[in-house]
Amino acid sequence: MTPAHAPGSPAERDLDEALLLAVGLSTPLRPAARAGSGGGDEDGDGKGERDSQGKRAGAHRAPGPVPEHDAAPDRGPAPDRGPATDRGPATDRGPATDRDAAPAPADRGPRRPPTHEQALDQALALVARTPDAGGHRAAPWARARDLAARAGAGRRERTHRVPLADALGEVLAEPLNALTDLPSFDTSAMDGWAVSGPGPWAVRPGGTALAGAEEPAPLADGEAVPIATGARVPADTTAVIRSEHARTDELKGRLYPRREVIAGQDIRPRAQECRTGDRLLPPGARVTPAVLGLAAAAGYDELTTRARPRVEVLVLGDELLTSGRPYDGLIRDALSPMLGPWFAGLGAQVLGTRRLGDDPAGVEELHRALTDSPADLVVTTGGTASGPVDHLHPVLRRLGAELLVDGVAVRPGHPMLLARLTAGRFLVGLPGNPLAAVSGLLTLAEPLLRGLAGLAPRQHWTAALRDDVPGHPHDTRLVPVVLSGDLAVPLRYHGPAMLRGVAAADALAVVPRGGARAGQELEVLELPWTATAGEWSSPGPGGSSGSPDSAGRCEA
Repeated sequence: MTPAHAPGSPAERDLDEALLLAVGLSTPLRPAARAGSGGGDEDGDGKGERDSQGKRAGAHRAPGPVPEHDAAPDRGPAPDRGPATDRGPATDRGPATDRDAAPAPADRGPRRPPTHEQALDQALALVARTPDAGGHRAAPWARARDLAARAGAGRRERTHRVPLADALGEVLAEPLNALTDLPSFDTSAMDGWAVSGPGPWAVRPGGTALAGAEEPAPLADGEAVPIATGARVPADTTAVIRSEHARTDELKGRLYPRREVIAGQDIRPRAQECRTGDRLLPPGARVTPAVLGLAAAAGYDELTTRARPRVEVLVLGDELLTSGRPYDGLIRDALSPMLGPWFAGLGAQVLGTRRLGDDPAGVEELHRALTDSPADLVVTTGGTASGPVDHLHPVLRRLGAELLVDGVAVRPGHPMLLARLTAGRFLVGLPGNPLAAVSGLLTLAEPLLRGLAGLAPRQHWTAALRDDVPGHPHDTRLVPVVLSGDLAVPLRYHGPAMLRGVAAADALAVVPRGGARAGQELEVLELPWTATAGEWSSPGPGGSSGSPDSAGRCEA
């Protein structure tokens, strides 16, 4: 950016008018919103006015009133704006509108002429900056997720052999074949009596046949012996009778049945479940607790798996506190406590979290970290835009990294990015605002990690909206919701810098541009700790554990 093109300057206005003229939107526009709100980072590029994650903006427009009818939900940079050398670091061109008062699209009154800012957003949605200017067209949300998944799946797999206890959550790199028959001998399925031939039977003197004991002597015809569940049945056993289905005459030493006895009942025959060499699970199966049990039963002490992806988190910013209350322009680091457990919940091995400054020393430390980190995925927070302390793009250029996704047409979280550092090593740049960072996690980080781990893309789930949800005119929106029965209930606190909504949420609803009506089926992205979050956790119906009103649901 040069000072002549600072936001609101005459040079910038001239550039805006030229762009509008180029796309046929040069009709007279009301100037009221030219200096309206739209601080540099409402969408969450992490470098706006000190927000809850503390990423500063460069120059941004002076505050001014925005008529309610002009408010567009969750506005930010146009989908294809990208970094620009002549427009300044502010990436958010529209007013702050992630508010409860914003009506659903169909509830608006007669359409009024667009403000200058709104018309400019429309123009930028049609015109992409040229590659020579360093710009890009923001990737559509679904395409960005697909690119991330394919990038992860395309990496050469890293396998290792680990003890069963260390394999949980990883993915089988080899088939799980039975090393023995299951069961490996005929066993009793119940506590009771092993009998031979028709009854009544003479009770053989001696002890009970117990699990783990030596093989008992064969039964003679007309003989019975007490037996425990899991014990080897004696040779020539006809059936096992449950304790409650027989009675004994101790004086005569005889056993009598209380109901009909069927040959083979309550006996688990050898190899009933599988024979030696049978394939139990294919490569690519995720190791769950049940898989660990099956592997142990089949004779395994170790498994060959795809190593879980290694993640390192780099939190950028000089203004972050690690304890206590915010003061004097310093704010608490909200992302460090969240990201490590989030990635662990996604099945990744978290190597650690580091905090780096915005000064030249911090930039050099960032360069070294991206060069030397042993992680498969480095995740940064903030610095993804083009403000005065947004150093991520210059460092990536210095490293010769390949930008796979540089901006996504989604709100919040538009300035997120995905880069390939070296073969098999990636970086996901998250915006600094908390909810915008969550958007980046679900859009880029999770699909990439699933690919690196060898898991298929997450299964798509849908739910019907209980209430209308406003949309962005060009971009997808991700809105926190609570799953209540078959309905997705939108939550009130969904601004880019807010965590209150997502903390109470079960999922984020994928709202198409223009918004969605009550009753409309939308895709929902369930959070890693919810009951139906796909293969990373146990499947089952989702639900909220909190009070709908206290969680901040929108009123009907």
